[in-house]
Amino acid sequence: MLHIEFLTDLGAKVTVDVDSADKLLDVQRQYGRLGWTSGQVPVGGYQFPLDNEPDFDWTLIGARKWTNPEGEDMVIHKGHAYRRRELEAVDSRKMKLPAAVKYSRGAKSTDPDHLREKSDGEFEYVTLAIFRGGKRQERYAIPGGAQGQGSRPAPSAAQRPAPAPRPAPRPAAAPQDEEAPF
Repeated sequence: MLHIEFLTDLGAKVTVDVDSADKLLDVQRQYGRLGWTSGQVPVGGYQFPLDNEPDFDWTLIGARKWTNPEGEDMVIHKGHAYRRRELEAVDSRKMKLPAAVKYSRGAKSTDPDHLREKSDGEFEYVTLAIFRGGKRQERYAIPGGAQGQGSRPAPSAAQRPAPAPRPAPRPAAAPQDEEAPF
Protein backbone atom coordinates (compact mmCIF):
# COMPACT_ATOMS: atom_id res chain seq x y z
CA MET A 1 0.00 0.00 0.00
CA LEU A 2 1.31 3.44 -0.99
CA HIS A 3 0.39 6.71 0.70
CA ILE A 4 0.30 10.06 -1.09
CA GLU A 5 -0.16 13.35 0.72
CA PHE A 6 -2.13 16.13 -0.94
CA LEU A 7 -2.51 19.75 -0.01
CA THR A 8 -6.07 20.84 -0.82
CA ASP A 9 -6.85 24.14 -2.50
CA LEU A 10 -7.83 25.43 0.97
CA GLY A 11 -4.57 24.29 2.60
CA ALA A 12 -5.68 21.10 4.38
CA LYS A 13 -3.34 18.11 4.30
CA VAL A 14 -4.99 14.86 3.21
CA THR A 15 -3.34 11.43 2.99
CA VAL A 16 -4.73 9.03 0.40
CA ASP A 17 -3.95 5.31 0.20
CA VAL A 18 -3.06 3.93 -3.22
CA ASP A 19 -3.25 0.18 -3.85
CA SER A 20 -0.29 -0.02 -6.22
CA ALA A 21 2.25 2.11 -8.09
CA ASP A 22 0.43 1.61 -11.42
CA LYS A 23 -2.59 3.48 -9.97
CA LEU A 24 -0.59 6.42 -8.61
CA LEU A 25 -0.99 8.71 -11.63
CA ASP A 26 -4.74 7.99 -11.75
CA VAL A 27 -5.04 9.13 -8.12
CA GLN A 28 -2.96 12.25 -8.85
CA ARG A 29 -5.27 13.07 -11.77
CA GLN A 30 -8.40 12.49 -9.67
CA TYR A 31 -7.35 14.85 -6.88
CA GLY A 32 -5.47 17.20 -9.20
CA ARG A 33 -8.79 17.99 -10.95
CA LEU A 34 -9.85 19.50 -7.61
CA GLY A 35 -6.74 21.71 -7.58
CA TRP A 36 -5.02 19.58 -4.94
CA THR A 37 -1.24 19.24 -5.19
CA SER A 38 1.05 16.46 -4.06
CA GLY A 39 4.34 18.27 -3.76
CA GLN A 40 6.22 21.53 -4.13
CA VAL A 41 7.22 22.94 -7.50
CA PRO A 42 10.93 22.15 -7.86
CA VAL A 43 13.54 24.86 -8.40
CA GLY A 44 13.45 25.69 -12.12
CA GLY A 45 10.00 24.13 -12.47
CA TYR A 46 8.90 20.64 -13.43
CA GLN A 47 10.86 19.21 -16.37
CA PHE A 48 9.00 17.31 -19.10
CA PRO A 49 9.78 16.21 -22.68
CA LEU A 50 8.92 18.80 -25.34
CA ASP A 51 6.76 16.28 -27.22
CA ASN A 52 4.43 16.09 -24.18
CA GLU A 53 3.57 19.80 -24.19
CA PRO A 54 0.59 19.82 -26.62
CA ASP A 55 -1.44 17.24 -24.66
CA PHE A 56 0.14 17.38 -21.22
CA ASP A 57 -2.30 16.45 -18.44
CA TRP A 58 -2.04 19.43 -16.09
CA THR A 59 -4.21 17.69 -13.48
CA LEU A 60 -1.14 15.59 -12.60
CA ILE A 61 0.28 18.64 -10.81
CA GLY A 62 -3.04 20.13 -9.66
CA ALA A 63 -3.19 22.71 -12.46
CA ARG A 64 -5.52 23.48 -15.36
CA LYS A 65 -5.06 25.03 -18.77
CA TRP A 66 -6.79 28.34 -19.49
CA THR A 67 -6.93 30.86 -22.32
CA ASN A 68 -6.99 34.48 -21.15
CA PRO A 69 -9.21 37.14 -22.80
CA GLU A 70 -6.29 38.14 -25.06
CA GLY A 71 -6.12 34.56 -26.42
CA GLU A 72 -2.87 33.59 -24.67
CA ASP A 73 -2.41 30.02 -23.43
CA MET A 74 -1.91 29.97 -19.68
CA VAL A 75 -1.94 27.49 -16.81
CA ILE A 76 -3.56 28.15 -13.43
CA HIS A 77 -1.75 26.54 -10.47
CA LYS A 78 -2.40 27.36 -6.80
CA GLY A 79 -4.05 30.66 -7.71
CA HIS A 80 -1.21 31.86 -9.97
CA ALA A 81 -1.43 32.26 -13.75
CA TYR A 82 1.60 31.02 -15.70
CA ARG A 83 2.05 32.27 -19.28
CA ARG A 84 3.17 29.98 -22.11
CA ARG A 85 6.48 31.11 -23.64
CA GLU A 86 8.31 29.56 -26.55
CA LEU A 87 12.08 29.60 -26.16
CA GLU A 88 14.36 29.35 -29.17
CA ALA A 89 17.27 26.94 -29.26
CA VAL A 90 20.56 28.33 -27.94
CA ASP A 91 23.81 27.36 -29.62
CA SER A 92 26.79 29.34 -28.35
CA ARG A 93 30.29 28.57 -27.13
CA LYS A 94 29.07 28.67 -23.53
CA MET A 95 25.76 26.86 -23.86
CA LYS A 96 23.75 24.56 -26.13
CA LEU A 97 20.05 24.15 -25.40
CA PRO A 98 17.27 22.80 -27.62
CA ALA A 99 14.08 24.78 -28.20
CA ALA A 100 11.63 24.68 -25.30
CA VAL A 101 8.18 25.73 -24.11
CA LYS A 102 8.10 27.27 -20.65
CA TYR A 103 5.21 28.20 -18.37
CA SER A 104 6.29 31.02 -16.06
CA ARG A 105 5.06 34.17 -14.32
CA GLY A 106 6.54 37.28 -12.84
CA ALA A 107 7.97 36.76 -9.35
CA LYS A 108 6.17 38.27 -6.38
CA SER A 109 7.65 39.58 -3.16
CA THR A 110 6.14 36.58 -1.34
CA ASP A 111 7.97 34.02 -3.53
CA PRO A 112 10.92 32.29 -1.83
CA ASP A 113 14.34 33.35 -3.16
CA HIS A 114 15.22 29.81 -4.30
CA LEU A 115 12.29 29.84 -6.79
CA ARG A 116 13.10 33.24 -8.30
CA GLU A 117 15.01 33.28 -11.56
CA LYS A 118 16.69 36.35 -12.98
CA SER A 119 16.20 37.47 -16.55
CA ASP A 120 18.42 39.75 -18.61
CA GLY A 121 17.16 42.88 -16.83
CA GLU A 122 15.80 43.60 -13.38
CA PHE A 123 12.83 41.30 -13.92
CA GLU A 124 12.53 38.06 -11.91
CA TYR A 125 10.22 35.17 -12.70
CA VAL A 126 9.04 31.80 -11.37
CA THR A 127 8.80 28.76 -13.64
CA LEU A 128 6.05 26.17 -13.17
CA ALA A 129 7.10 23.79 -15.97
CA ILE A 130 9.48 23.59 -18.88
CA PHE A 131 9.13 21.22 -21.83
CA ARG A 132 12.48 20.57 -23.54
CA GLY A 133 14.10 17.67 -25.41
CA GLY A 134 13.61 14.17 -24.03
CA LYS A 135 11.46 11.30 -25.22
CA ARG A 136 7.67 11.52 -25.06
CA GLN A 137 6.09 9.87 -22.00
CA GLU A 138 2.54 8.65 -22.68
CA ARG A 139 1.85 8.56 -18.95
CA TYR A 140 1.94 12.39 -18.89
CA ALA A 141 -0.59 12.77 -21.72
CA ILE A 142 -4.30 13.43 -21.20
CA PRO A 143 -5.96 9.99 -21.03
CA GLY A 144 -7.94 9.13 -24.13
CA GLY A 145 -5.83 11.27 -26.47
CA ALA A 146 -7.65 14.60 -25.92
CA GLN A 147 -5.66 17.56 -27.19
CA GLY A 148 -5.09 20.88 -25.50
CA GLN A 149 -7.32 20.50 -22.41
CA GLY A 150 -9.24 23.75 -22.28
CA SER A 151 -7.85 25.40 -25.39
CA ARG A 152 -8.77 23.12 -28.25
CA PRO A 153 -8.59 24.62 -31.70
CA ALA A 154 -11.93 25.08 -33.39
CA PRO A 155 -12.71 22.30 -35.88
CA SER A 156 -12.46 23.18 -39.54
CA ALA A 157 -15.62 23.47 -41.62
CA ALA A 158 -15.01 20.00 -43.04
CA GLN A 159 -14.79 18.52 -39.50
CA ARG A 160 -17.85 20.28 -38.07
CA PRO A 161 -21.05 18.25 -37.98
CA ALA A 162 -23.87 19.51 -40.16
CA PRO A 163 -26.36 21.61 -38.23
CA ALA A 164 -29.50 19.80 -37.16
CA PRO A 165 -32.59 20.71 -39.17
CA ARG A 166 -34.81 23.25 -37.43
CA PRO A 167 -38.40 22.31 -36.76
CA ALA A 168 -41.00 24.00 -38.97
CA PRO A 169 -42.57 27.05 -37.36
CA ARG A 170 -45.98 26.50 -35.82
CA PRO A 171 -48.89 28.16 -37.59
CA ALA A 172 -50.30 31.18 -35.81
CA ALA A 173 -53.33 30.49 -33.67
CA ALA A 174 -56.65 31.24 -35.36
CA PRO A 175 -58.44 34.27 -33.92
CA GLN A 176 -61.08 33.40 -31.37
CA ASP A 177 -64.63 34.73 -31.68
CA GLU A 178 -65.19 34.44 -27.96
CA GLU A 179 -65.35 37.48 -25.73
CA ALA A 180 -62.43 38.23 -23.47
CA PRO A 181 -63.06 36.98 -19.89
CA PHE A 182 -62.60 40.46 -18.36
